[in-house]
Order: sequence, then C-alpha cells, then structure tokens
Amino acid sequence: MAPDPILTLVWAGIIGLAIFIYVVTDGFDLGIGILFPTMAPGVERETAIATIKPVWDANQTWLVLGGGGVFAAFPLAYAILMPAVYAPLIAMLLGLIFRGVAFKYRARTSRIWLWDFAFFAGSTLAAFAQGVILGAVLQGVQVSGRSYAGGWWDWLSPFSLLTGASVVAAYALLGACWLIWRTEGAVQDHAFRMAWRGGAASIAAIAAVSLATPFLSHDYFSRWFETPGIYFSAPVPILLAITGLMFIRALKRRAEVAPFLLAELLFLLTFIGLGISIFPWAVPGQVTIWQAATASNAQSFMLVGIGLLLPVILGYTVYGYWLFRGKVGAEGYA
Repeated sequence: MAPDPILTLVWAGIIGLAIFIYVVTDGFDLGIGILFPTMAPGVERETAIATIKPVWDANQTWLVLGGGGVFAAFPLAYAILMPAVYAPLIAMLLGLIFRGVAFKYRARTSRIWLWDFAFFAGSTLAAFAQGVILGAVLQGVQVSGRSYAGGWWDWLSPFSLLTGASVVAAYALLGACWLIWRTEGAVQDHAFRMAWRGGAASIAAIAAVSLATPFLSHDYFSRWFETPGIYFSAPVPILLAITGLMFIRALKRRAEVAPFLLAELLFLLTFIGLGISIFPWAVPGQVTIWQAATASNAQSFMLVGIGLLLPVILGYTVYGYWLFRGKVGAEGYA
C-alpha cells in the first residue's frame, strides 16, 4: 500500500518537532557539561548540576521519539542514512552514556575530578557527534538502488567538522543562558561572561555554516539565491540578524530570561533554514519523504499511538519544568 501524501507530511512534522524539542532542551544541559571546565570546583559546579538534575534525563525522551519516528515512518531513509553515519552515531551514544554515568557517579565518589572530566568529555563528544551527523547528511550520501553505497569514512569532511564544532558552540551558549536564568550571584556572573563568548562563537558558526551550505549542491544554492526559492529563504538571515542584535542588547542590560529565549529563537530560525534547504528530501538529493515513507495503513496506525503518547510527553515535560522553576543554589531547588 502506497504512503498517504498528507500523512507523510504530518509524520515529517512530528519528527521535525521531536528533533527540535530535543535540541533546545537537551542542548542546554549538554551545554552545561561543555562549560564545566570553566566553572570552579565546589559551589559553582554543584549549582550548575543542580539546575538540570530534575530534567536532564527526561529531555532525552525526544531523541528516542525522533530516532524511533524515522525508523517507523521513513524506513528507507533510516536504512540508507544509518550506515552512512554509524561512526558518529556510536560516538554520540557513547558520549551520552559516559555523561549519564558521570552525572550519577560524581556524587558518590572521592575521585570527583575524574567524573567531572567524564561529564565534560561525554557532553562535548555527544554534541560534536550530533553536529557531524547533521553535516554528513546535509553534504549528501552515495546511494545505489535502495542502499547506502558510500564508504565508512564518507561522513568525515571539513563541512561535517564545521557543523560539529558549531553545535558544540551553540550548546555551550544555551547552557550559559540557562544558568543566567536559573542562578544568581557569582555563578550568574560567570554565566554572563560565558554567554558573551558562546554568543560570539555561535553567531560566527551560524554564518559560516550558512555560507557553506548553499555550495554543497545546486539544489541548496537555488533555494537561497535563485527565484522563487529566495522569496522564502530571504527572511531567515534577516530575522537571524535581528535576533542576534536583540540577544546582544539583552546581555548588555543583564536580562535574565530574554537571553535564553532569544538563544532558543536562534535555534528555531536555523532549524527553519535547514528545512528550507532540504525539504522535501529525506536523503538529500536522493530520496524524498514520500519515497521513503512507510505504507499508509502503518502511518495511520502509528498516528493513533503518537496522538495518545505525544500529549503525555509534552504534559510531563511542561509540568516538570513548571515544578522545578525559579532560582537554584548548590543545594538544589528551594
């Protein structure tokens, strides 16, 4: 049975939403791990850990939903892309494992320095690997028939290394802005300094990736620099520039909530730009979302399940953030 065109779009939207929510939620707690070596041992590190302790593991639910959704709704894309990014995918999973273990063990050992390093290394590796996967998919993969036809190291390129470093910088920015919102005193002062550096690095990274992406293929180039694509893409860099200026102003006046929200808006705009570049491709230049989609009866059956599950996930996520709101000290939430 052929895929339903409308249900295919719905499923693409659901997976895109799950991936975006994962990036902007798990991004800030990975960012805190990336920033960990810049924090003083003791109160500063314990306060940073306390801000994410109630929510960090729930944030990863969205990664499972996004990855599982691709497997279930777009099996052909999953079958082609997974072999192309096995190495960075395994690196990401190992990073998340080390990070999770370190998060628990650091509170139960006298060798806290070792697990603090593991927390930093796991967070940085996971963030970098996610960026590399994004770059590897964007630059395209070799396909023969319905299978991946490239080599083991095709994912490794200057562009994928650039996107990897960009995600690390962007997550560090989110982590700093989260600490500005949730802490005060010396910890918040340090977070402001890190937000200035992370903001500069992230804006430079967005510019570099944005300039490089259109030259990966003529399809990307036409969407950004030729008509009619330019009519849809032109507002994105303009809005990015405006958001960047608003972010700088928010830091200058030492706003507490606005930097985090504006950093999230930067992510949203870059996500929209990514969508403009690749839609409707599931495997860029090779397989569209309709070619990659599963049968319509399977789409309908799974939509019932996700229709019941998604409100529950959204509900406990929102409730968790509402319950653990406000400023945090080294001892945790008041």
